[in-house]
Amino acid sequence: MGAPTPPPHRVDVHRALGGGSVADLLLWRRWVAGVALLLSSTAMWVLFERAGYNLLSFAANTLFLLVLILFLWAKSAALLNRPLPPLPDLEVSENSVAKAADVMVNWINRGLSIAREITVNRNLKLFFQVAFGLWAISYIGGLFNFLTLSYIGIVLAFSVPFVYDKYQDHINDKLCVTHSVLQKQYKRFDEHILKKIPVPSNKEKKIE
Repeated sequence: MGAPTPPPHRVDVHRALGGGSVADLLLWRRWVAGVALLLSSTAMWVLFERAGYNLLSFAANTLFLLVLILFLWAKSAALLNRPLPPLPDLEVSENSVAKAADVMVNWINRGLSIAREITVNRNLKLFFQVAFGLWAISYIGGLFNFLTLSYIGIVLAFSVPFVYDKYQDHINDKLCVTHSVLQKQYKRFDEHILKKIPVPSNKEKKIE
């Protein structure tokens, strides 16, 4: 018998989520904001998915109501000598744009490297992983529309990190067992199928 697998070390979930206000929100350390966001998301999903309200009409009516309130507030403030509505400077900083561009470039480069690994280096393992992932996304997308998928994503974002942070030891034990089983199944698949697929090398391709 081999040596027993050592238990995985505990993960700092708060740091893994970025360690900022978003991590506090997802781990329910700012429970008031979390409850407000979850309730508003639920209300939006019920409004658009169940009640059949149109998103474009809702956005237009909401903006119209907001503009009307601000207009009346400004007019009454000028007549009654009151302060104007406190509107912040609504502008996008160059720093935030640069950060968003860096994240987008990293994702694009990662996708291109995966495509090169599959097409040029003929990585069958990566090919099957990408194919299965795209099939799973397509299958799940066929079961739900975009709004329902977004709402499910929000619910999972507010539940999965919190549950994992609280019951991390038990979940890690189950994940280790599942990973071991999947590794054995993939090893059999690799030995019986993948290694038997003839893949010409780059040298043979150049000679041809």
